[in-house]
Amino acid sequence: MSADLAIDQPLPPLAGFDVEPPAATAADVADTVPEIRYSVTVDGLDKVELEGPFRALSALDKGDGKGANGAVIAARAREDEGLALRLLRSEGYYDGVVTSRVEPVRDQPGRAVATITASPGGRYALGTIDVVGPVTIPAGLARDALALRTGDPIVAAAIEAAEAAIALKLPQQGYPFVTVGDRDIVLDDATHIGDYTLPVDPGPRSSFGTYSTTGKLAFDADHVGVLARFRPGELYDERRVNDLREALVATGLFDSVAVQPNRTGRVAADGTEVVDLLVTQNAGKPRRLAATGGYSTGEGFRLDASWTHRNLFVPEGSLSFSGTAGTQQQAVSSTFRRANAGRRDKTVSLSLAASRQDFDAYTALTVGINGRISLDSTPIWQKKWTWAYGFEILGAREDTFQPARGTRAFQNYGIGGINGQLAFDSSDSLLNPTRGFRAMIRLSPETSQTEGSNYRYVRAQIDGSTYYPVSDSLVIAARLRAASIAGAPRDAIAPSRRLYSGGGGSVRGYGFQGLGPRDPDNDPIGGRSLVEGAIEARYRFGDFGIVPFFDVGQAYSSTQPKFTDLRYGAGIGGRFYTNFGPLRLDVATPIGRRAGDPKVAIYISIGQAF
Repeated sequence: MSADLAIDQPLPPLAGFDVEPPAATAADVADTVPEIRYSVTVDGLDKVELEGPFRALSALDKGDGKGANGAVIAARAREDEGLALRLLRSEGYYDGVVTSRVEPVRDQPGRAVATITASPGGRYALGTIDVVGPVTIPAGLARDALALRTGDPIVAAAIEAAEAAIALKLPQQGYPFVTVGDRDIVLDDATHIGDYTLPVDPGPRSSFGTYSTTGKLAFDADHVGVLARFRPGELYDERRVNDLREALVATGLFDSVAVQPNRTGRVAADGTEVVDLLVTQNAGKPRRLAATGGYSTGEGFRLDASWTHRNLFVPEGSLSFSGTAGTQQQAVSSTFRRANAGRRDKTVSLSLAASRQDFDAYTALTVGINGRISLDSTPIWQKKWTWAYGFEILGAREDTFQPARGTRAFQNYGIGGINGQLAFDSSDSLLNPTRGFRAMIRLSPETSQTEGSNYRYVRAQIDGSTYYPVSDSLVIAARLRAASIAGAPRDAIAPSRRLYSGGGGSVRGYGFQGLGPRDPDNDPIGGRSLVEGAIEARYRFGDFGIVPFFDVGQAYSSTQPKFTDLRYGAGIGGRFYTNFGPLRLDVATPIGRRAGDPKVAIYISIGQAF
């Protein structure tokens, strides 16, 4: 055998090879397999109303009718087989059979049909229903909470919801440590009946004990007890624990807060086990800087800013400083406020303020102090009955029209008074009511000292509003207001304490304080009584709304409204609904406009007009 000389030669260096791939030719492109397009047919699921849920989750439908090749489409079809079978069983069709096939469309290269065929079979129903475990007081709490009945179809979602209801309701009835075990359903394929058994361990029947707190504290356990709406010894109710948790969050003092029931092993006189609550606090930053701005016809532009330390005087004793800069109002004030003062939602406040107001009705320089104690509604706990009472002491220098002289002149006033109000509210929301009604009465006896004369009078006001839902999207709202000052001549009352009508919270379309008696220069001088009313049609679509409205009102020099010379305003508003309440933009015009009345008035605020 002769030697192969080529084999004996060394290999050429790699750099001598051409490593670039050859360019694709037209023939190569022609040989590329094209993408397959397909349609999907589903048979059988529509008979049991499952085609819609199937289509929403189908891998074939999510493929948008395109697949790289037949194997990909077949894999999607097999995945949908399992999906259809799971859906059938979730609705009680345990004998269901599902098949799939993918077939090419005759005479249409690159096209296929994927078919899912389901035979649901008979539907299984619940037979005997047995909840096993320790006996509760009263007996049968777990079974009563389990909203399942013999003969109901075995629907997975319904069964899971019913079992979740046990874990929800038993803690509301004295059993905070309930444990729901694994269900057992024995199916009989001859009768299509499934016997259901669920183990439930309710744990000890419990009552409330004491509070403790840990973490980065905003306040101590004693103040937690002020916020709680239950007392030690009462039967445990998870709803009251959730209410406490919401009240803690509402203080605004926490980055996070948790309330956890803990077993103690102590047995109360009634046989319940005492459960203590552990509140884990993570206090947030107590200081807050805020600013708001706005504009309204008659009041001009206004910017408000404030700095608040929300927990300077523990617990919940805040100190704030605020200022107002506006085209017609300037003010500074300082306020001490204690929230939840010895009772939940009871508030004590004391304020010092100095202000300057420059309106068409009057110019006033005022310094004063006022205090208030109130029981208020909150978004968490909207109360039917609320009340407030307090005092006010003011020193004011105000310009006033003096009929004897026929001109305006500044006059000094010393004013002191007490005030109180009582309100009832059956509406369903503080900021966006859709049903119910509200009523409020306010009384304020005052004394006024000016130029050696002393006058005593009583300011009184009654407000009422009602809300009627015509449909889910339309609410008719209406309000009435009447007010009176009795006991002193109008001209002896400081202009800032008189009654005025007109503006965004009054009769829209007119300027702020634009209705009522006027001086010879056509400037308002205020009155001793007023009457107002309004009606709105609040139409909502999604997060937006349109509100046509009609307002009426007038202020009078007499102590009782005369119901004469009533002025009317009409307009339309827009609403943008947020999770904290609607943003409001109202545009109105006076009807029968007089000289000096605006042609159009605009109002922007948060919340409905009333």
